[in-house]
Amino acid sequence: MTFAALFGAGRNLDAFLVAFRIPNMLRDLFAEGALSTAFVTTFSKKIATEGDESAWRLANKVATLTVVFMSAVTLLGILFAPQIVGLMTGWKWDPEKTALTILLTRIMWPFILLVSIAALVMGMLNARNVFGMPAMASSFFNLGSIIAGVALGWWFDPHFGPRALIGLSIGTLIGGLWQLTAQFPSLRRVGYRFRTDFKWRDEGVRTVLALMGPAVIAASAVQMNVLINTVFAALLGDGPVSWLSIAFRLMQLPLGIFGVAVATVTLPLISRSAAVNNTAEFRGALSHAIRLVLLLTIPAAIGLFILANPIISVIYEHGRFDAFATEQTAMALRGYAIGLAAYSADKVLVPAFYALDKRNLPMFVSLCSIAINAGLSYLLAFRFNLGHGGLALSTSLVAFSNFMMLYTMMRRYTGRLETGVLIKTLLKLAVAGALLAAICFLAQKFMFVSDGRPSSWQKLFRLTLTIVVGGATFFGAAYLLHVPELRDVVLLVRGRLTRLRS
Repeated sequence: MTFAALFGAGRNLDAFLVAFRIPNMLRDLFAEGALSTAFVTTFSKKIATEGDESAWRLANKVATLTVVFMSAVTLLGILFAPQIVGLMTGWKWDPEKTALTILLTRIMWPFILLVSIAALVMGMLNARNVFGMPAMASSFFNLGSIIAGVALGWWFDPHFGPRALIGLSIGTLIGGLWQLTAQFPSLRRVGYRFRTDFKWRDEGVRTVLALMGPAVIAASAVQMNVLINTVFAALLGDGPVSWLSIAFRLMQLPLGIFGVAVATVTLPLISRSAAVNNTAEFRGALSHAIRLVLLLTIPAAIGLFILANPIISVIYEHGRFDAFATEQTAMALRGYAIGLAAYSADKVLVPAFYALDKRNLPMFVSLCSIAINAGLSYLLAFRFNLGHGGLALSTSLVAFSNFMMLYTMMRRYTGRLETGVLIKTLLKLAVAGALLAAICFLAQKFMFVSDGRPSSWQKLFRLTLTIVVGGATFFGAAYLLHVPELRDVVLLVRGRLTRLRS
């Protein structure tokens, strides 16, 4: 929101987002994707079978290897930044915009080193059932990026022209450092002490690398889809890269709060269940997690789709981010919202295959998604003239196809996955969702119609009221329809409140 208000959704923000996307893609590829999943799976099994001391030795070996490897990746990225930027933009941007993007890319490359170590620390804490501080770490990254980035950006250029983006890039590194160091106190409390260890010829290290291999291939397929969509968006001119990025960021809010959170908490449990061959517990935990994530993301998807314009207007339409940018970003958000629930369920399913040591299956699904995404993106964006909205829609359709393939494959290895209960839950959520949709449509028609120029506070009040009433209606209906996962959440909240009062 801050960056969009300062720079608008256009040429300058496009350059910054593409420059940040390059190391950020590697973060998803190595750090918070393959490395985190492989390490948490192996580390959890070490704790369950060999004890804490053996697990900490493995952590030191993997941490040392991560620092060495990511340092080399950082140096190569800085050296070959021109070629990488050219590939990301389809070699179509003008020289001035390309040169700015290359400079910003070189500044932000060390981010991948910082965030890789941060993801490793997060994995250690999650495996020790510490979730609060790791979950807060990304907030420290945001705070560091905003505070340091805006301050340095103003110092480079008080008018926040292209030179101010240099300050934002340096602020990104400061935010990444804060994300890492904020977790250190929690790590010390669970008993970890870092010692450099170059003895990488170890069974645990080999297991992590063996798990990472297919995971990197699978994640590279996802990043290939990001690259394809970025190239297509860059070909559409100034603006689409920013519109898609902002819309995807909004979609990631419920995805991170619910989808990734449920997957993060579930992974250590199912890893331990798989380690001791407790299939019933594995199946129950996984199926429960899928239903829970659908319960939490389906209402978010409905709200984002119907209320896309007022949501973006309230959050982003300030400073240089105008009404036209709101309209274009809303188009992208509606495309992304369609696949939110499937995208979140994928986040739960994929790590389960690694816990079962069936790592080749997600890799196969991801490779298939490249062809599906490339074909759909081209058809929807250029043949059907949907532009950047077609690119967002193709991402959602790929998420649905991935979920269907992953779910079908998982059923083969768990015997069953409580599909009947899932279908009943979806039918109940459809009824509750219809009530939520009706409230959102009524609000869109009567509360968000053009009536002059309402103030930001008026728009915020109307949007908040709609969300509160719609959310209460949805979850109230789900509770009356006896959705088991919602009742579990209610009991959990009641227990927390009881403990707080006592």
